Amino acid sequence: MEQIMKEIKQVIASCDQLIQDEKFNELVEYYTEDAVLVVKPGIEARGKAEIKTAFAKIAQYFDNSIKPVEGEMKMIIAGDTVLVLAQTFIEASEKAVKQSDFSMERRATYIFKQVDHNWLCAIDNSYGTSLLD
Repeated sequence: MEQIMKEIKQVIASCDQLIQDEKFNELVEYYTEDAVLVVKPGIEARGKAEIKTAFAKIAQYFDNSIKPVEGEMKMIIAGDTVLVLAQTFIEASEKAVKQSDFSMERRATYIFKQVDHNWLCAIDNSYGTSLLD
């Protein structure tokens, strides 16, 4: 289990760096074909093409200065599926932070599945249970 947690943390760190570097073609390779990204409450991107487009729009929204940073993480592992509960911080330019309608500190939930020996994100929900609010 420790090895799985280490692998998932590395995947998340790689994805965070790709988001910061705006390398969205590479980023979507860490998602399953049918993955879902919660863009904001009530709006989801489905599949790699929509997710890529969504991340480009998110980067623009945050003045092309977005930097996700992960805090504490807890993982629940069941075979080839992992639920990740993560404290996620979104850093961005001062201008972007002021214009944002969304919290810059989030309690995210991610679902990862092992596909061909690689951990891929199937559900990316940086809003976590705040979607219930």
